[in-house]
Amino acid sequence: MRNIKAAISLSLAGQKFDPLSSDPASSKFLSVFDPVTETEVLRLLKTMSSKSSPLDFIPTSLIKSCSGAFAHIITRLANLSFNQSTFPHKFKIAQVTPLLKKRGLDPADPASYRPISNLNTISKILERLVLARIVPHVSTSPSFDAVQSAYRKCHSTETALLKITDDIFNGFNDHRSTILVALDQSAAFDCIDHNTMIRRLSHTFGVTGKALEWLQSYLESRSTFVRWKQSSSDVTPLTSGVPQGSALGPLLFSLYIAPLSDVIRSFGVDHHQYADDAQIYITARKSDFYTKVNQLESCITSVHSWLQQNGLQLNPTKSEVIQFTACHGHDRVDDLASFQVSGAAIELSSTIKSLGVILDSKLTFDKHVSNVSKACYCHIRALRHVRESLPDDVARTVACSIVGSRLDYCNSLLAGMTKLNIAKLQRVQNTLARTVIRLGKYDHITPALKDLHWLPIEQRITYKLCTLAYKIKTTNQPTYLRELLVDYEPTRTLRSSAKHLLCQSKTKLVISSRGFRHSAAAAWNCLPDNFRDTNNITFDIFKRKLKTHLFSLAFST
Repeated sequence: MRNIKAAISLSLAGQKFDPLSSDPASSKFLSVFDPVTETEVLRLLKTMSSKSSPLDFIPTSLIKSCSGAFAHIITRLANLSFNQSTFPHKFKIAQVTPLLKKRGLDPADPASYRPISNLNTISKILERLVLARIVPHVSTSPSFDAVQSAYRKCHSTETALLKITDDIFNGFNDHRSTILVALDQSAAFDCIDHNTMIRRLSHTFGVTGKALEWLQSYLESRSTFVRWKQSSSDVTPLTSGVPQGSALGPLLFSLYIAPLSDVIRSFGVDHHQYADDAQIYITARKSDFYTKVNQLESCITSVHSWLQQNGLQLNPTKSEVIQFTACHGHDRVDDLASFQVSGAAIELSSTIKSLGVILDSKLTFDKHVSNVSKACYCHIRALRHVRESLPDDVARTVACSIVGSRLDYCNSLLAGMTKLNIAKLQRVQNTLARTVIRLGKYDHITPALKDLHWLPIEQRITYKLCTLAYKIKTTNQPTYLRELLVDYEPTRTLRSSAKHLLCQSKTKLVISSRGFRHSAAAAWNCLPDNFRDTNNITFDIFKRKLKTHLFSLAFST
């Protein structure tokens, strides 16, 4: 209990809490940034988008086409900036372009818009160079939030949702329901206090010396103006916040709210964060249901208090609450009518949109599939109107980029979904293939899919599960998913010992087998033996062989 109170108090103060050692000197420090090389800048320029910013005095396309000449200049500029701990003043101005957050919002209400900052391209290159130096340091810190999935290599919205849904499915297996609260924050990126940010970087993450001075220079004396159509506002100084649209700002925000995880964990509550999107949840049996509900409400009250003390604001009325319960054994749990979020009574929702995926209370994904299908058909109709004007290769590219990306987004969550939903998505893909190949309504679709070399929907899900399993096994990232994939090690020497299998535990309910720990292991163990030897097969070769294997299985008849 003493450690929990200490964790909360230190987290509120933005300081590092380590129950084994409270001595700040025991942590590693980052005092200077390593020098920049021309090779590093060239590699960065090659991966950059050619899109220019309105504030650019040199077009990005020119910088990329003459990368050899500009790499030397940018390298010199970066090293001077690091040595003098100064971020160039001319790069501190941002042009804000208001973008409507989502359809249906009132366009006359300023709160309906998200302020996206357009920054000078050279400034974003400097930010990325700093990012490459600060991420390895802060990611190894014990204060870094392990379940913060935004802006981290090998982490994504998909990995975050896989962890959350796996916990929910695992709760179903023990006849427990899960209450999840999606917290909404007001203008979180714009409310960061610069002095608190600098203290957090110094005391919590050990950034000191010239490195800290450079980051302080980056935050200070910034200004902005709003550009709307042909009109511009006056230039206004910024005394708080980090620019949305910058390369460095999102990481700084993640570090700013990192101590919040200590507050949440002290209540024995699970959570996951993706930037300012926080999902806090707890599983409960019927016997301890209301005790767990009170526990979750107390946790959110403390979260609200922490946010206020750190200059951030929680929107209780805009937060959403949902209770996940399996169809089988529903009588073994209680249903929650409403939930208190910092004094505001929130009615439970039947569905909730989390990181672009619609989750329903039974995790059937019915609503999500219907939503994806509707959006895809809208784009297919638009493609059909211009199909005759497009060359075949362009039509294929457009089809894959506009609709294929929607079908594949977070599709690993759909493993074990009903055949009806799989068929709905397959009809979308079939309609897209007919449009690209220009087939009639009643022409056989299999030759078209073969010609396009498109995996059917079910095989696409398997492909995603297996590629994720490969990445997790070889990189051990993200750690919260690596813990779910346990390598199979028999108690005695068997032929299966060298097959690189994953453990497949049995479940009480069929629906529980849809969790990532079960679906990924099942898909991985069904692969040919030589596919699973990650020590002797690169990721590119693995992907190529996996697609060929799944393609042959799908069209073998």
